[in-house]
Amino acid sequence: MFKIKNEFKSSFIALIIGIIKVLTGNDMQAANSPSGSDLKMSFMFDNLERTFRIHIPPAYKKSTSPALVIALHGKGGNGESMILLTRKGFNKLADRDGFIVVYPDGIELNWNDGRMDEESNDRAHRENINDVAFISALIDSMIVNYNVNPKSVYVTGISNGAIMSYRLACELSQKITAIAPVDGNIPFKLFPECSPALPVSLLAINNINDPLVPYEGGDIYGHFHRVRLGRVLSVEESISYWVKRNGCSPIPALSEEPDTSPSDGTRVLRKHFADGASGTEVILYSIYGGGHTWPGGFQYLPVWLIGKTCRDFEACDVIWSFFKSHTR
Repeated sequence: MFKIKNEFKSSFIALIIGIIKVLTGNDMQAANSPSGSDLKMSFMFDNLERTFRIHIPPAYKKSTSPALVIALHGKGGNGESMILLTRKGFNKLADRDGFIVVYPDGIELNWNDGRMDEESNDRAHRENINDVAFISALIDSMIVNYNVNPKSVYVTGISNGAIMSYRLACELSQKITAIAPVDGNIPFKLFPECSPALPVSLLAINNINDPLVPYEGGDIYGHFHRVRLGRVLSVEESISYWVKRNGCSPIPALSEEPDTSPSDGTRVLRKHFADGASGTEVILYSIYGGGHTWPGGFQYLPVWLIGKTCRDFEACDVIWSFFKSHTR
């Protein structure tokens, strides 16, 4: 039965990717030259073949020691679907500013983000796949093979990938400078064990009307049926933890972002907690009226199922602007 379910999931995500390609005209093309390439690569780790996609900007030179952005897909997705969801936003920014983007694939479309145990319904959690060690090894590989700047390594992700971003900040703070989770909070079961060795800057983007990952915390449910998929803290609890951990000012600067797309039915409130240790900061974008979506990204499922996509800003632009302002 599990095999049948996994085959259905694989077929479903393949269908979604195909639809997005047709509607957007996007496709992945591998290139032979290292500069200006979209490469699909892999290495063996823990007796598993771990796959990932790399986007290398046209102006790349190994001597420049570029920054690295790792973008993590959500549950049921893969690296390619993350590229399409974001409309190649990070790739375009990488071409402009010269950083490298990596889109890793979770085992059977999922990340072991530390969220579930007896409720797990995917291989990543059921077999306790060591995704933290895999991402750590991936970072090391990028440093060795592409001369990535170890002081400028950043992680972002959506949903399952966002929750995984929090886990990586908890457990790999010595390798990750900043994270930017979208539609995810700190896992309830991971929280007591989260003890980063170094401060990590945080930019969180959360949709208040998210029907899958509750803004107020609690149980996460699947897209199509009410199956519990573990518990998370609320957005406020997740943010407060990093504000305290980084030693930021507890009083945020508040601003309402411009409503550049009135027809999308969303508004955005920004909270900025500044003056953290080692120049760290914590920023929260709360999107009123937004669903389980990537701001400025592709509406990958109907509004009645996942909610609205905010068009008032491009998440990729905001995230990269935040990342590039932080280094160690």
